[in-house]
Amino acid sequence: MTFGIIGSGSWATALAKMLADNKHAINWWIRNNDTINHIQKYSSNPNYLKGATFNTSLLSMSANIKEVVAKSDVLVIAIPSAYAEESLAALTPEDWKDKKIISAIKGLLPEKNILLNYYLQQQFNVPLENYFAVLGPCHAEEVAEEKLSYLTFSGTDIITASEIASHFTTDYISTIVNHDILGVQYAAVLKNIYALGAGIAHGLNYGDNFLSVYIANAADEMAGFLRKFGVEHITVGEHDGKEDPITHRKTPNYAASVYLGDLLVTCYSLHSRNRAFGKMIGNGKSIQDIKKEMNMVAEGYNASKCIYNINKSVDAAIPIAETVYKILWENVKPAEGFKRIEEVLV
Repeated sequence: MTFGIIGSGSWATALAKMLADNKHAINWWIRNNDTINHIQKYSSNPNYLKGATFNTSLLSMSANIKEVVAKSDVLVIAIPSAYAEESLAALTPEDWKDKKIISAIKGLLPEKNILLNYYLQQQFNVPLENYFAVLGPCHAEEVAEEKLSYLTFSGTDIITASEIASHFTTDYISTIVNHDILGVQYAAVLKNIYALGAGIAHGLNYGDNFLSVYIANAADEMAGFLRKFGVEHITVGEHDGKEDPITHRKTPNYAASVYLGDLLVTCYSLHSRNRAFGKMIGNGKSIQDIKKEMNMVAEGYNASKCIYNINKSVDAAIPIAETVYKILWENVKPAEGFKRIEEVLV
């Protein structure tokens, strides 16, 4: 497999490190030529994960996205969801023909309220069987430090998902395969919203006792939303009796790392940009000031509005996510919003 990476942020850089550490040549689309020149000269990204270094002989970097796509069999899309349409605009359906796509996007396209796979299907005729998603819990900062982390690769084609996953497996990355391609993506969207809320709670000076109850209720709320989409194996403690013939792991359920684990780390970790964004909201900063201050995109901000709109037709009971949305988009004061959340926690 020849890999291409679209994007040069922290998560894109972390994924590039995994592949490079496995001696894979990488075609890498980086929008800024100054960044390309810096990586070529100093072997590190000047803007993100500066501690991660590369053997630049493995990197073929270009600001021409069509060139990168043409040279690659498997394309990892690792750009903020808000910029996905703009970044991919120069491409045509022919460019995507027979390519395998790995989404490393943890959000919804905000102008359309849809996951990346729906956009690629509608715009470029990419079939779902050629589409995969890579999700955590896995912070880019810990990848740079080579701390043991877990990645889940999801796809309807489990055999190909397993093959793709094997190329990212290292001494510090353990990979898991999951066929729930829609459920894992919606879970990733929701956990960012709940993490943003956890940050607001922290900024409002709520303590650990409250936060544990908040996250437990967020987990329950997430499970209810996913069940509306027909996601299987939601019940904790129940498995379908099968195991992976190679790893001998039991089949994943809602307690698996890609669902509950990713929710927990995003709500608790100091590396979480959504938690950091929320904390500043709780401290009284404006959205505009936070956007100027943060160097990275907090996916939960746009995701809260997307999920709020999607849920008008899904009709799941998600009072926590809806309240976070109203704090961010309808000028509900954080303290007032969390008083409402207090009333629904069980």
